[in-house]
Amino acid sequence: MNGADALLATLSANGVNTCFANPGTSEMHFVAGLDDAREMRSILCLFEGVATGAADGYGRVRGTPAATLLHLGPGLANGWANLHNARRAHTPVVNIVGDHATYHARFDAPLQSDILSVASALEGWQRRTTSPDSVARDTADAIAAALGPPGRVATLVLPADASWGEVTSAPTSWPSATRGTPREPDEATLHQALRALQAKKCALFLGGDALDASQLSMAQRIAHATRSRMISETFPSIMDRGAGVASPERLIYLSEFAIAQLREIETLILIGANEPVGFFAYPDVPSRLVPEGCEILALAPPGVDTQSALTALLEELGAPAVPATSGEAPAPPSGTLSAHTLAAAIGATMPEDVIVADESNTAGVHLFGATQFSPPHRWMTLTGGSIGLGLPLALGAAVASGQRVLALEADGSMMYTPQALWTMAREQLDVTVVALSNRSYAILNLERQRVGAVTESAASQRMLDLDDPALNLSEVAKGLGVSSQRVSTSEELVAALERSYATPGPSFIEALLPKGLS
Repeated sequence: MNGADALLATLSANGVNTCFANPGTSEMHFVAGLDDAREMRSILCLFEGVATGAADGYGRVRGTPAATLLHLGPGLANGWANLHNARRAHTPVVNIVGDHATYHARFDAPLQSDILSVASALEGWQRRTTSPDSVARDTADAIAAALGPPGRVATLVLPADASWGEVTSAPTSWPSATRGTPREPDEATLHQALRALQAKKCALFLGGDALDASQLSMAQRIAHATRSRMISETFPSIMDRGAGVASPERLIYLSEFAIAQLREIETLILIGANEPVGFFAYPDVPSRLVPEGCEILALAPPGVDTQSALTALLEELGAPAVPATSGEAPAPPSGTLSAHTLAAAIGATMPEDVIVADESNTAGVHLFGATQFSPPHRWMTLTGGSIGLGLPLALGAAVASGQRVLALEADGSMMYTPQALWTMAREQLDVTVVALSNRSYAILNLERQRVGAVTESAASQRMLDLDDPALNLSEVAKGLGVSSQRVSTSEELVAALERSYATPGPSFIEALLPKGLS
């Protein structure tokens, strides 16, 4: 038995039985070990950013980690952007990075780099294993670190000689990893929150675990009993939504509008979230979104038990049950596609229990509202703002759940990680991709105005356009093995969605929208 075998055995013993991989020479003993590790589902990804984004989607849905397998420092660097998104989502990920053999490092071979320094920027957990005999214990420690709470990216660097070297003696049982216990809410902060809820204009600001259906119901009861508001993060990691599910306000992305949204709040109570701040800095716009003098109470920030915090508030307030807001899903639209009719088509056709991976960006601005009363579903977003997550996130969610996943993908973002489509086809995953084709980095047109960098030059505009030459996303998908079509009317989109939901395997729908902000 070698170190790679010990790693695989320890992963499997702790329930980590899925690995999204883009291996190289240093990882070949891990790859060879898969022949005997039959309980490990190994999934080949054609780009490291797909592997890491898929691990993020898997962890968000399951609440337990998948593994990645990456090749040295450049492989980690290629996957780093979507690990950043996982960090912001507090997703548990066990990130395995192969490295040169320990004795080879001093020669500064072409792929030599400081892997631990790159990993440390993820603010998670990182360690280099030193020998075949230490691999099992280090792997268990990585799993425990990933589980948290809160969830983290744990990076284990595996030198090639630790992988191929023989284990001196295999243990009778593999070391186990235990999820930590979330901290209880601070009693003093709890009493402050209760006083504020009974005397001030308050809002519960919700994120993380507080966005599951049961905790949203609890938050709604508290808000109703105290005439407070409940507001969700702009970009939650995963939340329950749909008919019968309590629906919070969503914090508006644009700082100017978010500031107006929060202007009456005297106390903001954080449950599963951190204080909201502007996504970027803008001239003459405050970075903090709450009004001056607003009290921030971190009752249950990430790592603290959100359910315990909500339960304590409910018990003290004696808040009665409140029915969720009722309404109807939109009717199937007709006519030319626009941002409004696209959102209506999604809301009208959405099946129950679908998982949505939303990277629709500007063209999808109306989607959240249009799906409020669709059948119950779960919604995942771009937590860290690093685009190219949507397709990998959908891939990982489909592997984790075995359910239908709906990927809502902007055209510019899709071109960061289109390789995910190939893996969807290879694994025959039930993913419906709707690509929103407006042939523009439309968000940057908006941001250019907001930062005051507006010019009349065609040269600057050309940096934001995607129509010279125009992208043909459906042909890209077809070339990667996914059945695809283009639609330009609402009726065509509705029909394509219904057909996709009824057909096993992945399918791709390119929705042709007016260019730019639609």
